[in-house]
Amino acid sequence: MAFEPSEKLQAILDLMNEFVDKELIPMEADMKGTDFYTWEPELKKKRQLVKEMELWAPLHPKEFGGMGLPLMDTAMIYEALGRTPLGLYVFGCQAPDAGNIEILHKYGTPEQKKKYLQPLVDGDIRSCFSMTEVEVAGSNPTWLLTTAEKDGDDYVINGQKWYSSSADGAEFAIVMAETNPEAESRHMRASMIIVPIATPGFNLVRNISVMGHVGEGYNSHAEVLYQNCRVPQANILGGEGMGFVLAQDRLGPGRIHHCMRWVGIMNRCFDLMCSYAKKRRRTPTEVLADSDIIKTYIADSAADILSSRLMVLNAAWVIQNRGVKEAMKDISIIKFYVANAMQRVVDRALQVHGGLGMSDDTPIAMYFRGERAARIYDGADEVHKISVAKRILREY
Repeated sequence: MAFEPSEKLQAILDLMNEFVDKELIPMEADMKGTDFYTWEPELKKKRQLVKEMELWAPLHPKEFGGMGLPLMDTAMIYEALGRTPLGLYVFGCQAPDAGNIEILHKYGTPEQKKKYLQPLVDGDIRSCFSMTEVEVAGSNPTWLLTTAEKDGDDYVINGQKWYSSSADGAEFAIVMAETNPEAESRHMRASMIIVPIATPGFNLVRNISVMGHVGEGYNSHAEVLYQNCRVPQANILGGEGMGFVLAQDRLGPGRIHHCMRWVGIMNRCFDLMCSYAKKRRRTPTEVLADSDIIKTYIADSAADILSSRLMVLNAAWVIQNRGVKEAMKDISIIKFYVANAMQRVVDRALQVHGGLGMSDDTPIAMYFRGERAARIYDGADEVHKISVAKRILREY
């Protein structure tokens, strides 16, 4: 088992890292306090540059215009692009589009692929994923109150969702709703259905304010009310009762990418912390890096980053070589471990920067606010820890 990138992948990573450093990170300061749509034209220009460099959509299938790279390669790419909040969007592999593309490619009909998958891979449209509900546990995809009832050739969808990722400005949503309430297995009661945003009855109530920030565009989290929202039964993905299966297929590799993005964030904050410690004076003759306390912050952070990176690459290797089912324990471990490691690294970086870290003059405060959710979405820490323990105890 070797985690060294191939010569070809290393060349790709070098190009991506250079693009991030020269084209994207310098944009961050100017974008503060503005909305997504103000900068969308400029971001489109960056996306076009990426396409001209033939680095567009690294994890998406070749036959639809992506690079079609394997999971191990894309894991390392997410680490590189995760160093800036603009990276994944500009390179055409941001959530939730990445996961939606994956299940559309695997389970979509030819008509669905032509209408939704191709323009999504091309970056001409965006999509939304709508599963989490207000009144039930978001970590339990087998328990949904949103229903999709048959009426003639249609489904009629009713329910309330929130944290529907990127609904603002999306072309369509993939909605998880209960279609088979009488199914004996609770894992066969829900289905995933494609719902165009313009469908009557799809009501975007608001973009939810998260830690004091209301996102726009692809960086938004919407509350959506489905009121007699009618779509053709042909819009179902993978067949009735397949919602849970599709969710598991979607979330396994998706957690690899999330975790490697978090490693990218850790790398960015670590670089900022070390650079600042070397230049910030604590006395007329000493800098912060001369402090033994600061040295422990740096050592602990280096250990958090290395352990996280190796654990995620190991889980990616298991998925790529043995399948998602064999990697379920590893996927749950990295989900809670790396989320917490990222919190520790970001917190240490903020502490080293002191008052500067509390300001928005660096990206550290943004990461401190925005990435706290990592311990909640895609399954809260506690849920994953219990799952891991159960799997281990079965062996005894």
